[in-house]
Amino acid sequence: MWKSHYEPWEPTVARPVRIANFSGYLGDRFTAIDEGMAGDPVDVLVGDYLAEVTLAALAARYRKDPSRGYVEYFLDQIRPHLGAIADRGMKVVTNAGGFHPAGLAAALRELNPGLRIAHVEGDNVITRLAEYQDSGHALENLDTGQPLSSWGVAPMAANAYLGGWGIAAALAEDADIVVCGRVTDASLTTGPAAWWHGWARDDWDALAGAVAAGHVIECGPHAVGGNFSGFTRIANMLTPGFPIAEVAADGSSVITKHARDGGEVTVDTVTAQLVYEIQGPRYLNPDVTVHLDSLRLSQDGRDRVALSGTTGSPPPPTTKVAVFGQLGHTIVNTVYVTAPEVGAKVELLRAQIGKDLPAGADDLDITPLGTAAEDPETQWQATVPVRVMATARDRQALLELDLPGRLSSLYLQSVPGFFHDGGTNLVATPRGRIDYWPALLPMSAVPHQVVLEDGRTLDIAPPPETAVGAQPVHPEPAEAPAAAKVRKAPLGSVAHARSGDKGGNSNVGVWVPDERAWPWLRDTLSTTGLRRLLPEVKDLDIVRHEFPHLRAVHFVLRGLLGTGGSSNLRVDQVGKAVGEYLRAKHVLIPEELTDGTD
Repeated sequence: MWKSHYEPWEPTVARPVRIANFSGYLGDRFTAIDEGMAGDPVDVLVGDYLAEVTLAALAARYRKDPSRGYVEYFLDQIRPHLGAIADRGMKVVTNAGGFHPAGLAAALRELNPGLRIAHVEGDNVITRLAEYQDSGHALENLDTGQPLSSWGVAPMAANAYLGGWGIAAALAEDADIVVCGRVTDASLTTGPAAWWHGWARDDWDALAGAVAAGHVIECGPHAVGGNFSGFTRIANMLTPGFPIAEVAADGSSVITKHARDGGEVTVDTVTAQLVYEIQGPRYLNPDVTVHLDSLRLSQDGRDRVALSGTTGSPPPPTTKVAVFGQLGHTIVNTVYVTAPEVGAKVELLRAQIGKDLPAGADDLDITPLGTAAEDPETQWQATVPVRVMATARDRQALLELDLPGRLSSLYLQSVPGFFHDGGTNLVATPRGRIDYWPALLPMSAVPHQVVLEDGRTLDIAPPPETAVGAQPVHPEPAEAPAAAKVRKAPLGSVAHARSGDKGGNSNVGVWVPDERAWPWLRDTLSTTGLRRLLPEVKDLDIVRHEFPHLRAVHFVLRGLLGTGGSSNLRVDQVGKAVGEYLRAKHVLIPEELTDGTD
């Protein structure tokens, strides 16, 4: 289907390509490949294992042992199915290569010498950071604008986000399995779709549609009801299945699932993933800029949601580089206090634990989690967990702090009703604290290569056209006149939400299934309205956008997560619970919208 210089021939396959996900992160359900192989027929299996901080952990393993650095349990997952994959003519694409895709490719060849294994490399730029800086690339932090040289932390991993054209080229060379490192999550879908349909590098709308489909299925069961705020209305939530994207030649798609599996695919489960971990209506990808605000969803049958209307434009000239370094160490324990007078008890604990801290201890964060019931029916309704976290640049400072010893010494001299879980030991060993530095590099400065089964190397050129584009600006809604009849109720009684992390920023998307509620939601969730509802964000820079086709309001809460999910001191380190917290807030809702709600 492809010419030697990677310009596509006319497509020879008219039907949509069926791409099935089998992993959304490192630690997802181990049996997912078993389920995918036993499910409905598909053309391509794709597995996403790399959250941003996962590469840092794999990098540490790689430095200790150069033969490692990839997701080893992927081998155990796929081993029983290699013969069937070959027999069915299926393709497998995964970023389980992590920090060492060549190592994983070699291990797969040992398991099944008959399969053609290719790998994509070039994303690992840790050894080139000094070269980049010497040549004028300051690798400025995306949030602060400061150059990497000002960080004060030694980088331990640096990976540039690659697009899907290396994957497409490998498949065009008849690879059965393509192993990647840090390609974008959606590239695992875009690459196979571009190969299958023979798209050109500038088929912007088709590419944008594939990126949207890839974004929906990249987090596995998310699109099938997992982590969905309407989970109580989803049938068979015990084990929600993994999604399938049927991507057509024009880039439109249908999201579905294996018929035998649990969960459901609805407009709302798909919307939940579309508003997850984005920065706004312009979704930037190394291959295309996706205009998510043009996308439309419709229910196309049971467990079938159609994505249409997605438009695209040239990608930006740069791609993101995720740099990680060890900021220091941390240690965390949880203890408990019992009502009454929880506030006074926590304050005394804070003073006692923090007394005479050793030199070198940086932060001592003591956070009560929740409140006791006013008139508790059980002892546990009167109990409040208290999370105690200490950090230090030097591990030895935390050992000298002896947090378990400090906590254990308080039983006879602190507050009544203070205890720790007798079923477990207090943690004594510090763990590494990883900091995150998001930066940009010109795509022309990042090598993008495919290494084929026979050892040949294919260079993947940067995009033929790029464009710098900003997110659209949506005016704040005017203060709407109050409805005649309102009811104070949780926002979640009429709205769904999904939140996640983008480095040090948390995003949250809120939408309503009922068209009648859209004007009310838009007016209620102004930036000022959000600040009133969430005291934690009142001093943050907040970016607000609207998605009328999805009936959604989207916010980026800049700096809520510090410099990144792996280093901030919040209990909800990566912002996954912000959406549900917002849904728990009570707001004034027109009574006509609350009919039939609890």
